[in-house]
Amino acid sequence: MAPQLHNSFVRVMTLSILLCLLSSTFSPVAVAEDSWQEDGWLRTALAQERLDSGDEFGCYGMPNIEWRADPGAVALECQQYISERVEASQWGNHPISTYTPSGLTMSQHTTIASQGFTVHGDNTDLSSSAWHSSTDIPEDDWDWYNLGRRGGSLEQIVGSKVQVQTAVEEGGLVNLYWIGKMNDATIRHDADIASYLSDEAQAWMTTWGEAWSYWTVQDCYQFNHSSAVIDNQTIIEFELLQTEQCTAVTPLAWNVPTTWIFDLQGEQAQEVRDSDSTLSDLTGVKKTAEGYKQASSEYLHLSLIRGHNVSIVVNGTVDYDILGYSQFWNNYSSAVTIASHDTTDLFKWSKRFSDESQLVFTWLVQPRDGVGESGWLAYLSVAVAVTTITMMMYILKREGLGPFAKALDNDPASSNKNHPNRSLMPNEGEDLMP
Repeated sequence: MAPQLHNSFVRVMTLSILLCLLSSTFSPVAVAEDSWQEDGWLRTALAQERLDSGDEFGCYGMPNIEWRADPGAVALECQQYISERVEASQWGNHPISTYTPSGLTMSQHTTIASQGFTVHGDNTDLSSSAWHSSTDIPEDDWDWYNLGRRGGSLEQIVGSKVQVQTAVEEGGLVNLYWIGKMNDATIRHDADIASYLSDEAQAWMTTWGEAWSYWTVQDCYQFNHSSAVIDNQTIIEFELLQTEQCTAVTPLAWNVPTTWIFDLQGEQAQEVRDSDSTLSDLTGVKKTAEGYKQASSEYLHLSLIRGHNVSIVVNGTVDYDILGYSQFWNNYSSAVTIASHDTTDLFKWSKRFSDESQLVFTWLVQPRDGVGESGWLAYLSVAVAVTTITMMMYILKREGLGPFAKALDNDPASSNKNHPNRSLMPNEGEDLMP
């Protein structure tokens, strides 16, 4: 191989090796991991406080991938982002609610659902829909791929108490919009709307995932019940069963309390208890919990999770009937969700609601834009790689090797002339002795 061709080949190979070393640093995966910074509050007690308050954590998106370009990748990465930092709800660990932009196809929404997100909102422009009005009652799973926005915004000036009140009184699921910050401007919430929801509204304060999980009971449910008269009291045993058949139908549904309606023939329940304690009276309670309520001489409404056996105690001998379950928890005719879009800082977004104990939020989270806390490692790896290769080339050049060494003349005489020990080499026939 000619010297010039050989040296060109070596140079090309060296550059190829350099590119290979750098490719691991600038690969899409590495770039994606270093293009955002996590919300550290998701790992703290603050997140647990929000869960204990009844809130839910869902997905808004990921800074490094566009929904329209690869919705499956966004859903997968966002699902991992949440699951690795916080539980989604007190009723279920895995996130099932996500924002999606308008314009995605039904096929793309199906791909998102395959990553575990069953509720997509809000106003996604699909022909199927859920709760765009009080009569837009979802019938199929895919209706929840287009959750409606009702009642307007919780934001000051933008929101209207009258609009919210009208939607609640119409019935159905009311889904408010909320965002805590726009660029550098902090968005204030409407205190009148918050006060109305806390004090006046007769509605279930819930989240996207809770509402969907409650709705799935229509697909499959089984319960056991029996009664016995003991000491002139009727003891009714009731348990909503946790069966493999029902779990297989909706495997992603959380085990949220559902409300069952008992006709006690005008009699009053004296107590509802399990093996450990007495259940709470849910009269006036707006946030999801287990318990019961019964107005005088009216039906008993019992709210239980699957697998929880309870005893209903009624004085005298009573013939009872189980009429089914109510549309919303605790027999409310309206439900209210508040979707907090684009939540990148849980502390700043939520701290203003610390005194609003009745409000419940669906926090649609995503990381902040920009290089993450460990982004400097990428630049360090580049510097190390370049420095290492440069030093190797320099050492090889000093030894007369490598692609940057000067090509030697092919003339033997010239080679002798340029040899570093030329002065010590005798001519042919020259006597070395004095």
